[in-house]
Amino acid sequence: MNFISDVITYMRRILKTPSNQSITDDLLIDYINRFWIMDVDARMQLFDLKKKYSFQTQPGVDRYNMPLYDPQIENLATNPSTIGMYPVYQGFMSPAYVNGYEMSFSTQRNEFFRMWPNWVQQNIIVGTGTGSAGPYTLTIPISPNNTTPLNPPVQSLVRGHVDMQGVIASGSNIDPPLGVTLNLNIPITSISPGIYFVTSSATGENIVVQDSGTFLTSNVNYGLLMTSGHAPRSYSTLVGGYSTSLNTVNYLTGVANVTFPSSVPAGVNIMAQCYYFQAGLPRSVLFYDNVLTLRSPPDKQYLVELDAYMTPAAFLTSAEAIPFAYMSEYIARGAARKILSDTGDIEQFQFYEPLFREQEMLVWKRSQRIQTSTRTPTIYSHGNGVGSYGYTNQGGNML
Repeated sequence: MNFISDVITYMRRILKTPSNQSITDDLLIDYINRFWIMDVDARMQLFDLKKKYSFQTQPGVDRYNMPLYDPQIENLATNPSTIGMYPVYQGFMSPAYVNGYEMSFSTQRNEFFRMWPNWVQQNIIVGTGTGSAGPYTLTIPISPNNTTPLNPPVQSLVRGHVDMQGVIASGSNIDPPLGVTLNLNIPITSISPGIYFVTSSATGENIVVQDSGTFLTSNVNYGLLMTSGHAPRSYSTLVGGYSTSLNTVNYLTGVANVTFPSSVPAGVNIMAQCYYFQAGLPRSVLFYDNVLTLRSPPDKQYLVELDAYMTPAAFLTSAEAIPFAYMSEYIARGAARKILSDTGDIEQFQFYEPLFREQEMLVWKRSQRIQTSTRTPTIYSHGNGVGSYGYTNQGGNML
């Protein structure tokens, strides 16, 4: 049983459906994918699916989403269908490395931001109203002024960000989103601003413009600005369009060109709220909301590596090979189990359930053997390569 066709044959024996007349191969492949993609990773974390995830940082960018699969097309004979974007990995875990150096890994926001507080720089007056909506040229002070490209920066403005759910909602697997206008399909709950420009109208109401987590197609160091709004999608674009000279903020120089949604009375202050950070080698990473947040923000390209459990890709044809052949019967029984459940064949479901559980334990046993082959370090023992006084085998350096 090395191919999907073999799994289909075994499923037919369980379901007692020898031909396509009652249940088509296409439907069986659909159920195989449902079990393989949605159930296996949730039921158990297999050692064979444990991988290393690595990526290169971009200068000045502090947040990185979990990657998504591109849409996959099931090459079904009767009705080809698309399997939408879904996460490539189930999650990330320590150890985490940057350029080979281990950095702290956290999944708790309170711990991470206790070490790296997000102090909002408030009351930075960047302009005054002229009685019109704009355009205004506003400059957030960054000293010394950065150049394009980075060479490298001394200070960093934290950028807006669109999370993984927002990327999926955008309909395009481009992360971060790029454009010459805003994608209004992205929910505002998926947008985490980094910069706000705030002022008051003639009636005393707040006028707020913020970055959107979408970047200019022609230059990714320019963020598109938008109005704030209520969930899910009540934000709007700004009058005048988007370019390097209008309704964008340059994260390297701090210069923004803004047309506000309403007039700013003459003499009224326009203020910026933002996060300043010293850019450099990242020393800590937070995994939260399927986003990796680095501190300090990188001043150049660094190689980041983490442990992860992979979410399997879909099976697209009956001739496709099973990546781990020892799981073939488990996949067949698991997919058949879902069909028996959906069709309400409770008697057959209950009969085959112990056999499915047996296969699951056999599959899990393989991972258990590997995971228990290494002794867990204690205060009386040390991991591989570590001496009794905390020295490594790399020239006797202290840990």
